[in-house]
Amino acid sequence: MRNYEPRLSFADPEVARRHDKRGDELEAIEFLAALATNGPVLELGIGTGRLAIPLVQRGVQVDGIDFAPEMVARLRRKTVSDSIRVVVGDFSSIDFPRPCYTMIFIAWNTLFNLTTQEDQIRCFEKAARHLAADGCFVLEAYTPAFLHRLVSQQSVEVEEMSAEEVRLSVLRHDPASQIVEQSHVSLSARGTRLNPVVQRYAWPSELDLMARIAGLQLRERWSDWNRLPFDATSQRHVSVYSR
Repeated sequence: MRNYEPRLSFADPEVARRHDKRGDELEAIEFLAALATNGPVLELGIGTGRLAIPLVQRGVQVDGIDFAPEMVARLRRKTVSDSIRVVVGDFSSIDFPRPCYTMIFIAWNTLFNLTTQEDQIRCFEKAARHLAADGCFVLEAYTPAFLHRLVSQQSVEVEEMSAEEVRLSVLRHDPASQIVEQSHVSLSARGTRLNPVVQRYAWPSELDLMARIAGLQLRERWSDWNRLPFDATSQRHVSVYSR
């Protein structure tokens, strides 16, 4: 995608607002809190604090990293956010706030915002280096099963439609690089807004290999935060890696 920079995906305040709630927060927090038994945890791609703030309210010490200042600014306007140590930068390369964590987690496809395999492997390696001996790395992501629906490696779909606004998803896929270029297009009386997103997806088997390169192995994998079994029909997965 020409002239694309990753922070463009999150610069619109409306995008930050939509990231405040996905609908599965209660299930995700229960899952993560059960693993955050001792010591601090780190969220990669902390965003607006959708998961981090409820964890803090449960007594968990949370640090975060995010490359979008607009998302972090929204987090900072929330209650208890002062107790969260946040670093702004690329979590595949920036120094982590602390040397050791009992859990590091990354939710909602955020790993795929790293658009090269090398950067994704580097993320696994950095997480492994900063995990306590009995710590775990938790990853939530989609399975790219939707690719079979594409025609000529592209699609245009209606996401939302009302009398006031129409939201479209315009998508193009490069199977050689596993890159998906997408723009969410909003058409309304206020004008046209574009929300571009570029991601490099990976199938769960490739993610498992990245973990092995980093010295980690798959401990458990579920279809969602409710721990439903993962199978061929799963659209998402929550994977837990440890030493």
